[in-house]
Amino acid sequence: VADDNCLSFQRGYTCKTLVHLNVVGIGTFIYLNLMSNISLFLLSAALCYSNIERRHVASPSVIVIGGGFAGIAAAVALQDASFQVILLESRDRIGGRVHTDYSFGFPVDLGASWLHGVCKENPLAHVIGRLGLPLYRTSGDNSVLYDHDLESYALFDMDGKQVPQELVAKVGEEFESILEETNKIRQEHSEDMSVFRAISMVFERRPDLRFYISWKGLHTRYCSGTYAEWKAGLLQMLIPSRSKAGIRQEELLPGGHGLMVRGYRPVINSLAKGLDIRLNHRVTKIARRYNGVKVTVEGGRTFTADAAIVTVPLGVLKSNFIEFEPRLPDWKEAAIADLGVGIENKIILHFEKVFWPNVEFLGVVAETSYGCSYFLNLHKATSRAVLVYMPAGQLARDIEKMSDEAAANFAFMQLRKILPDASAPIQHLVSRWGTDVNSLGSYSYDKVGKSHELYERLRIPVDNLFFAGEATSIDYPGSVHGAYSTGIMAAEDCRMRVLERYGELDLFQPVTGQDSLVSVPLLISRM
Repeated sequence: VADDNCLSFQRGYTCKTLVHLNVVGIGTFIYLNLMSNISLFLLSAALCYSNIERRHVASPSVIVIGGGFAGIAAAVALQDASFQVILLESRDRIGGRVHTDYSFGFPVDLGASWLHGVCKENPLAHVIGRLGLPLYRTSGDNSVLYDHDLESYALFDMDGKQVPQELVAKVGEEFESILEETNKIRQEHSEDMSVFRAISMVFERRPDLRFYISWKGLHTRYCSGTYAEWKAGLLQMLIPSRSKAGIRQEELLPGGHGLMVRGYRPVINSLAKGLDIRLNHRVTKIARRYNGVKVTVEGGRTFTADAAIVTVPLGVLKSNFIEFEPRLPDWKEAAIADLGVGIENKIILHFEKVFWPNVEFLGVVAETSYGCSYFLNLHKATSRAVLVYMPAGQLARDIEKMSDEAAANFAFMQLRKILPDASAPIQHLVSRWGTDVNSLGSYSYDKVGKSHELYERLRIPVDNLFFAGEATSIDYPGSVHGAYSTGIMAAEDCRMRVLERYGELDLFQPVTGQDSLVSVPLLISRM
């Protein structure tokens, strides 16, 4: 990577000073080089010329755009493969939608906080294990709630009365029956369909499953609401974590799901050591040519390299804030437009002391999904008096319009519905992934009627532009390990493409990530 005064788009171009020397004549240059009193300036120019003529001496260069897990993984892999790498990050921190905050005096994750698949097959397992970071298991492999166990919930109605645990267990059993029926529908119908339609078809076939849960005035019907709204309360806990349940099978790693007790920051910081990272560099334009790329950031500064890897979130790509010159192909723009972006936020409440039941989750069950909610009890995993309210969908969008104080008060009012004697929090934190210009959403999902292959189309390179991030992971979208894996994949694609162009495949190490490191068992527990 060079500044505006040196290499432009190809290693065959010399610097401006050397161009002037060539005008004088190469013979004069050689003569001056043999003089015993040659100046330092001309010696530097000669060395520059020598390096350009012997292209294999200079390493290929890459610009990585975005400092989340995908960008960091790509940068590390390429730097290890002897590439010159600069990483441009728009925020004043690395991590992207992984953000561990320490303002309470201890770590809490405002973004991603789970390792989905606590096993050696998880590409992040060796990093987490090597750092000795503990995890707290919140579910096993076969939980109907994906990363939670239904048995770990305490559910309450709007009057603060706890739903009997036997009723909760019964609901879980019934819902598993519903999921089995949706799988049959998936096998019988080739067309795509929504969760609402799939479950409605189940109720038409199996009227015995079309029921209301009734307990002292509590009514929750399964066939109400949209997927985004179902991410709350009792029904929220039972709907799978993808927008097309029963239509395609979720790719899941074994080992269940573990909460990062100390947050994800130690992981991202460990990976990023030794990288050339430029914070507060918001990219506004990416110009690609056959022989290189030119990246412009706010303020007008430019960076040039042989190739670039784009790892910004899908929401940022959708916003068209970054100008591509020339425009991306129609098929790439269609992939960006047709993939969906979901929103889930966290309102983290820190209390002086614990006053709630010793369970992992507290759920509010109401007649409407908007009235439902749930709280993650971090005290179980971290011994801190913290509850995390996690709104999603339209509710999350509406809360983002509030101030932090109003949002925290809204969450506290939801808590008071089930625990009327709850004491007020002493501190709070509020995430705003939907309106944050650096993310414009929390995670990607495939829309009803759109192909799941869109993830792969978003990943496919365009000339010397490569793409990575959770929205390019066809197997593990919406996950940290999915993002990390695509970074490694993009780095290898980039390495092959660049070195093939320069005929230097034998001179540089292949991209391996850190798979060759000795595996260290993960430290996971549950109380």
